Amino acid sequence: MIIRQAFFEGSIHAGCEQAFKSYIAEKLLPMWLAFPGVKEVRVLYNIERDEGAPHYPLVLSTMYDGRDALAAALESQVRYESREMTKGLLEMFTGHIHHHVFDLADDG
Repeated sequence: MIIRQAFFEGSIHAGCEQAFKSYIAEKLLPMWLAFPGVKEVRVLYNIERDEGAPHYPLVLSTMYDGRDALAAALESQVRYESREMTKGLLEMFTGHIHHHVFDLADDG
């Protein structure tokens, strides 16, 4: 399995925390769930971190069967639509987003 994560490094604008979460739940999550080949979507909100660690108020984690499935999802129309929709989310956020792709180790 392949995991792709988007790390939102920075901060949600003061007073916008609930609007930020609602925007994700109502507008973005349905799009992320519609990515072709996606097996799992997790939206992670930070509640605590080590002292001095970077602040990631949001991490988006998606799972795919393999690199080909991920590549197809990244080229899909819904992915481009979600990128456009993300612009509204970024109006409530200061920072930057970086992506990482991981190979999920077998349990055995």
